[in-house]
Amino acid sequence: MNAPAATPPNGPVLRDIHLPPHPSWWPLAPGWWFLTVLALLAVGLAIWWWRRQRRRHAEEKQVLAEVDRVLALWREQPQALASGLHQLLRRGALRIDATAAQQRGDAWRQTLATMTVDPGTLGQLDALEAAMYQPGAPLDADAAASATRRWLQLAWRKRVEVRP
Repeated sequence: MNAPAATPPNGPVLRDIHLPPHPSWWPLAPGWWFLTVLALLAVGLAIWWWRRQRRRHAEEKQVLAEVDRVLALWREQPQALASGLHQLLRRGALRIDATAAQQRGDAWRQTLATMTVDPGTLGQLDALEAAMYQPGAPLDADAAASATRRWLQLAWRKRVEVRP
């Protein structure tokens, strides 16, 4: 007969406690997927906003360069300068009011007054209309161009909400 295996005096021999394997990093938990999608959306929105701002800034710069071009071209001819600056104002006003191209008199002045500019600027813009139709009317070319530039800059930065 076989003799029973000797058991140590403290009991049977047991293996040491072993820990389960570390969790795998892949596939990601649903929370990480959500954060990844959220981060990608934020980056996409930031790129879209940056490109939009850059494009708007480039357009604004181009419009203001038009004012400088008209000023350089017609500085010595006040009537032609007034007409050129007035055309730029009309094109800028179309961003605010779809009927700006047909407006005359008080309606045109009200459209110009939609931008919050100082009274001196509005006076210079009114002087453009007078100089455009009256040969020999006094016109300060630099002041008129500056007023036009200021008004166009504000009109270009305003949210485009075309009124019918």
